[in-house]
Amino acid sequence: MFIYNAQGQKIKNTLVGNGWAKNTVNTTVFRKNSLTSNGKYQYIAYYDEAGYVVLGQRLLSGKVWKLRRSGYTGHVKDAHNVISIMVDKAGYLHVCWDQHDSKLRYARTLHPNSLVLGYEQAMLGQNESKVTYPEFLKLPSGELLFLYRDGGSGHGNLVVNRYDSKQQKWERMHSNLIDGEGRRNAYWQSYVDRRGTIHLSWVWRESTNVESNHDMAYACSNDGGLTWQKSNGMRYELPMKESTVEYAARIPQQHELINQTSIAADEKGNPFIASYWRDAGSEIPQYKVI
Repeated sequence: MFIYNAQGQKIKNTLVGNGWAKNTVNTTVFRKNSLTSNGKYQYIAYYDEAGYVVLGQRLLSGKVWKLRRSGYTGHVKDAHNVISIMVDKAGYLHVCWDQHDSKLRYARTLHPNSLVLGYEQAMLGQNESKVTYPEFLKLPSGELLFLYRDGGSGHGNLVVNRYDSKQQKWERMHSNLIDGEGRRNAYWQSYVDRRGTIHLSWVWRESTNVESNHDMAYACSNDGGLTWQKSNGMRYELPMKESTVEYAARIPQQHELINQTSIAADEKGNPFIASYWRDAGSEIPQYKVI
């Protein structure tokens, strides 16, 4: 495992350890997050050569990583089974791993600033049997959100949990934020900007066939994920559906639109979506920024 930090022309390299490298399970574009920091430490997580979940910690001012191989493994031959981590404002590290239309696998460190994971546990125990694409988000307040797909490709919904740091427990915010209506699912990407706005874009898929991907939808939230709106400020009625959402780009099926890429925002909160697809009349997909 190898990371770098680029600042202008200065590049700092840090060697962490040897990771699983027979596919992209440690490096997929939809993985959030493989690396996270608080005010003192930086944390990393990856699968090693044997498929064990490895956690790492270093001082932000240092170069030496402290590593701990957990007792947990993942089905690393399936690149969907990524590890997602986030550190909360009390210093506990939250870890989710090894999910592709399967049971939620989640654990938290036993103590703040520790690499020792506790037992696997449920978050709420509901809608946690067919989980894919686990993703932690940290808000400027330090509170955590957890997003995942409930269901399968072509027929899934987006679930959002919120972590109550005082009670140290998860609560359900949305059981179905983006509704596939049993006929499709959303492949999303998210970003929290410096103002705390959560930006969300997604592609619809009508079946298990990637050729059924179409369109690029958009929503944002200014209140930590509770309510959602269009780019013009008009509030959505939840859950969001294919017929009710705003589209940043209309892209037909059968145009080689990729599932998930990336979204970010500038200092003014303007969103930018990176993707690729093939325009009508063209034979080659092209990278695009929306």
